[in-house]
Amino acid sequence: MSLQIPPFFYFYYLNGVCVSGFFSNIFNKTEDSGRKIPATASLSGEGDSIVLRICGDWLLKNVRTPFEKIEGELSSHRNASSIKVDAERLGEYDSALVAFLLQVYELCGDLDINFDMESVPEGPKALLKLATAVPEAGEASKKSEARRSGILGKVGSRAIGVFSSFNSISGFIGETVIAVALALVGRARFRTRDLALLVQRAGPEALPIVALISFLVGLILAFVGAIQLAKYGSEIFVADLVGIAMVREMGAIMVGIVMSGRTGAAFAAELGSMKVNDEISAFRTFGISPMEFLVLPRVFALVMMFPLLTIFADVIGMIGGLVIGVGMFDISYEQYANRSIAALNLVQLSTGVGKSLIFGLIVGIIGCKQGLACEKSSAGVGLATTSAVVQSITWIIVADSIFAVIFTIFDI
Repeated sequence: MSLQIPPFFYFYYLNGVCVSGFFSNIFNKTEDSGRKIPATASLSGEGDSIVLRICGDWLLKNVRTPFEKIEGELSSHRNASSIKVDAERLGEYDSALVAFLLQVYELCGDLDINFDMESVPEGPKALLKLATAVPEAGEASKKSEARRSGILGKVGSRAIGVFSSFNSISGFIGETVIAVALALVGRARFRTRDLALLVQRAGPEALPIVALISFLVGLILAFVGAIQLAKYGSEIFVADLVGIAMVREMGAIMVGIVMSGRTGAAFAAELGSMKVNDEISAFRTFGISPMEFLVLPRVFALVMMFPLLTIFADVIGMIGGLVIGVGMFDISYEQYANRSIAALNLVQLSTGVGKSLIFGLIVGIIGCKQGLACEKSSAGVGLATTSAVVQSITWIIVADSIFAVIFTIFDI
C-alpha cells in the first residue's frame, strides 16, 4: 500500500527534523517490522538505459545512504542516457530514501542523464517532485554553480555578465530616448505635478548637502594650493587655482557624487519597492508605460537641476577658498574677487555646466534602471540601491576622464 505524502512533510525533510518512527508507521511496506533489512543500492545494465535497484529498509535512524558508491558507478556510465528506479525489494522507508533519490536526481542532471521520475514509488515520488519543482534562491543557486565550476568557468560567467549588463543598459537608454522623443512631440504620459515634486527633491532640498561638501572641497583646495604657492610668494594665485578647479572639474564631480548617493539611490529604492509590490506590473496592465510615467520625469528633474546645482557648488567652493585666502594669507576680498574673475571665462564655465548635464543623465538613467531591474525581495531592493550608487559614481568618473581627454585634444 502507498500513500500520498502531504507537502508539509518536505519542510521537515529540508530542516533535518524527521522522526523515523513516525514515517515508518506511515510508509510501512513490510509485514515483519521487528527485523530491519540493511539498505542497499546498486546499478545494473549497459548501454543507454541503466537501472538503480533499491533494497532493504531506508530509515534515518539506522541507515547511511550509499550515495558515494552510486556516484562513482554512475560517473563511469558515460554512454547512459536514462536511469530507472527498481524498488521491488524496498522495505520500510522515510525521508532518508527521499534524500538519497534527490542526490541521485541532481547528479543525473549534472551528467545529462534523464532520471525517470515515474519509476519511483508513489510516496517518495511526491516528495521528490515537490523538491525539484521549487528552484534554489537566486543567490544560493549562483553560489552552488560557482562551487561546481572551475576558475575558467567563473571568469567566463563574469565576462558574460559584463556583456549582458552592457546590453541591458543599452536597451534601457534606447527606451529612454524613445520616451524623450514622445515627450518632445507631446505624446508622453506623465503628470507635471510629479515632475514639479521631483524637481523640488532633486534641487532645493539638495542645496544644504551640496553647499557643505562644496565649501569643504574649496577650502581644502585653497589650503593645499596656498601652502605650495607661498613658497614662491604667489599666494594670490590661490584664487585662480580654486576658481578654475571648481568650475572645470570639482563642482560638477562633487554634485554628481552627492546626487548619486542621495537622489540616484532614492530613485532606485522607490522603483525597486514599486516592483516588489507589483505596482510596475499594474502600470503595464493599465496600458501605462513605466518609462514615460516614472522614468522620464525623474531623468528630466535631474537634468534640469544638475547645471544649477553645479553653478551653486562652484560659487560655494570659491567662497571656501576665499575663507582660506583671507583668513590665513592676508589676501583682501577685492584681490581674491578680481583674480577669480580674471582667471575664469565663459568657456570654462560652459565646460563644467556641460559635463553636469551628462552627469545628470547618468545618475537618472542608472538609478531608474537599477530600480526597475531589481529582484522581487527586500534584499533585491537593497542590492539595487547599492548598485545604483556604485555604478553612477563609476560612470561619472569615466565620463569626466573622457571629457578631460577631449578638452585636451581640442585645447578647450
